[in-house]
Amino acid sequence: MHQARKRFGQNFLTDGSIVSGIVRALAPESNIHLLEIGPGLGALTLPLLSQVDHLDVLEIDRDLVSYWQEQKQKQALIGLNIIEGDALEFDFLSWAQRGKEAKQRSCIIGNLPYNISSPLLFHLISAAPWIDEQVFMLQAEVVERITAAAGDSEYSRLSVMLQARYYVEQIMNVPPEAFEPKPKVNSAVVRMIPRRDFDLTAKEWDALSKIVAMAFAQRRKMLRSNLHAFQAELNLSDEELRARAQEITVRRYIEWAKVLARSS
Repeated sequence: MHQARKRFGQNFLTDGSIVSGIVRALAPESNIHLLEIGPGLGALTLPLLSQVDHLDVLEIDRDLVSYWQEQKQKQALIGLNIIEGDALEFDFLSWAQRGKEAKQRSCIIGNLPYNISSPLLFHLISAAPWIDEQVFMLQAEVVERITAAAGDSEYSRLSVMLQARYYVEQIMNVPPEAFEPKPKVNSAVVRMIPRRDFDLTAKEWDALSKIVAMAFAQRRKMLRSNLHAFQAELNLSDEELRARAQEITVRRYIEWAKVLARSS
């Protein structure tokens, strides 16, 4: 039996009811263009294969790649395509575009390694225009940050940037007992649907990234201090100057980004 490897952040899902809930949340049709990040030992992979014609799985661990190549032959898993690679370097954009060219619903699913979840979520943004839905298992604390509203203590740079690009929804809590080995943290499942009303240009997105990073650099400080470099361009109100980063809505950050992009 494969031993979970800490360096890959491996904790294998074993609770069948949680698996069923995740698959139901995605509701895959047979001809879906679907990619699973980190198939592990197949808790999600096999139930998904029972419902879809084709499933791509992306795995970095060579031993698990070998395991799946063997399973593909043993179990005649005709629809399984095994991709060996690092999710942080994988070309999700090209993968997603192939699905759209074939007029398929393109979705990504996975129990993401918690040690790389934030950079991976940012890496996935490049494919958002061609993705229909993402369903991910993550550390509960990260899901709370992703879904937090302005004013919440968990509201952060991650909240603003991801909510600017996706509709986000926490759909399930998952206890440590659902995994082997048990992680030391609680987990949760998040649904992320790319916004079809997203209209930021590359220049505006870059401006948003800069403003949000500066605003949240020192959370306890007022924006008068954190956004001092952009104060003239943004024409912040007295109320906004006294506010802190976590009190500003995603919509307002987007408005500021558009102003900054025009003025630069």
